[in-house]
Amino acid sequence: MKKLTSISFVFIAIFMLIIAGCSNNTNTEEKGKFNAGTYEGVSTGHGGEIKATVVVSKDKIEKIEISADKETGSISDGATTQLTNDIISSQSLAVDVVSGASESSNGIIEAVTKALEKSGADIEALKDAANKVIVEEQQQEDLDVDIAIIGAGGAGLSAALKASEAGKSVVILEQMPIIGGNTNRATGGMNVAGTKYQEADGIKDDKQTWYDDTMKGGKNLNDPQLLKTLVDNAPDALEWLNDMGAGLTKVTLSGGQTNPRIHQPEDGSPVGPVIVEVLSNKLKELNIPILLNTTADSLIEKDGTIVGVKATDKNMNPFTINSKSVILATGGFGANAEMVIEYNENLEGFSTTNHAGATGSGITMAEEVGADLVDIDQIQIHPTTDPETGYLFTEGLRGDGAILVNKEGKRFTNELLTRDIVSKNILAQTDKIAYLVVNQEMADENASLSGYIEDGYATKGETIEALGSEIGIDSSTLATTLKNYTKYVNNNNDEEFDRTHLTQTLAEGPYYTIPVTPGIHHTMGGLKIDTQTHVLDKKGNKIKGLYAAGEVTGGIHGGNRIGGNAVADIIVFGRIAGETSANEID
Repeated sequence: MKKLTSISFVFIAIFMLIIAGCSNNTNTEEKGKFNAGTYEGVSTGHGGEIKATVVVSKDKIEKIEISADKETGSISDGATTQLTNDIISSQSLAVDVVSGASESSNGIIEAVTKALEKSGADIEALKDAANKVIVEEQQQEDLDVDIAIIGAGGAGLSAALKASEAGKSVVILEQMPIIGGNTNRATGGMNVAGTKYQEADGIKDDKQTWYDDTMKGGKNLNDPQLLKTLVDNAPDALEWLNDMGAGLTKVTLSGGQTNPRIHQPEDGSPVGPVIVEVLSNKLKELNIPILLNTTADSLIEKDGTIVGVKATDKNMNPFTINSKSVILATGGFGANAEMVIEYNENLEGFSTTNHAGATGSGITMAEEVGADLVDIDQIQIHPTTDPETGYLFTEGLRGDGAILVNKEGKRFTNELLTRDIVSKNILAQTDKIAYLVVNQEMADENASLSGYIEDGYATKGETIEALGSEIGIDSSTLATTLKNYTKYVNNNNDEEFDRTHLTQTLAEGPYYTIPVTPGIHHTMGGLKIDTQTHVLDKKGNKIKGLYAAGEVTGGIHGGNRIGGNAVADIIVFGRIAGETSANEID
């Protein structure tokens, strides 16, 4: 009996080992790319924390959700949509960053990567482009709409809303992977005269003074009727934005203005992203389609009327939009170096503040159907851009009290002169460089400035002498400059440069300085339009079915644009283009 029991025990042990081996083989065979579940990863983008929540099954990335409250809305949204779609469709981390949203893109990819690391994934394999799943993309079908709008910046979005509200079917074509265009980069605010916000601050201003300031700043090249249309319609345009939640209620000063009239978010945040966000939210409510990564190639003309657009979809497939009218809102050509040099050879080698899509494509398309141009050689450089990247620092800093000093530690200009003059004065300094000088008090009151400091553009010094040492400027000279300026503010008399609106004494630190140099900023010239945004031919006749708004046009700003006028321009004339095109459709 004992012998039999021992044999049975051995048999049972062998049997269990066999079962265990089979079980291990089964687990090995069933092991996939991921441990199924939900994982989180956190990284840092342009504005702050980015959190990715990733759901994976055994062999597949199923879902990605991104939380990035402090990222710029339209930029972050565009990057999120494209990258999450690309990662899921290709089952790969070997995806391209979104043009115009590189910092947000890198932050999103990093957050997703960290989440997938927790799932047990082979990250190197996921980053290998050879392992990507090839997805066959659908070709964009031809479309039939009432109005085709080319360009998804502030002018295009405004036009789309007004046309849609008038009951017309609309589609927007945007060559970039995100909406917003140069509007995303607008930092200062929106000029409007005679508003309730100015009145609440005790600011006396009127439309005629604004008109006169703009005509003077534009060297009297401005089209009087277009300029009058701008100043007359801006108040309604401002309230339209604020009714949607823009909150442009803080009033400050910009160069070339008699009175403070530039309206910006209450905390001093950059105005452009705020405007794009409120407009895009309304577009979503109205279900207006936007075709991203879509290039408009040419306008379709039939019997002297524009009746559509030939375009190329995101997968390089051609398609056609048949429409009853077309609105060009493609922006200027500040990012097209060849076109800039063609019209002003003195600007060769300058950096640009423009986004990559500012190539002048709308101007070229319109010229092909006989459109006339105006002021095309008038190209503005902005005085305060980053010497390395071309990143623009808002003019509102000088309006709020910042001063400019050169490498010798001395002021050299009235900081509130027009952009062309301040730029010229900076270019006359050593190495064509100047420094914005601000203090902690200003940073506490201005979200844009706080952002520049957080992003590493600024150098800090607890005292003005320490600041000079940090940036290699003679400390005693810089201290004397600041001491004199503080006296000027206290006496309300700038004895050196006759600056008015002396608002900040800069008497106390800590101090910050930001190096700046002029960069190509705005192209004042473009398509010739009338006050209803009809594009005109070389004989002054309307090109039927073709409208334009924003920086693609010329005539409004003359020979030099006043800061804050571009935002007013894109909203005012974008709205008019949408309304006019809708009303003139049979």
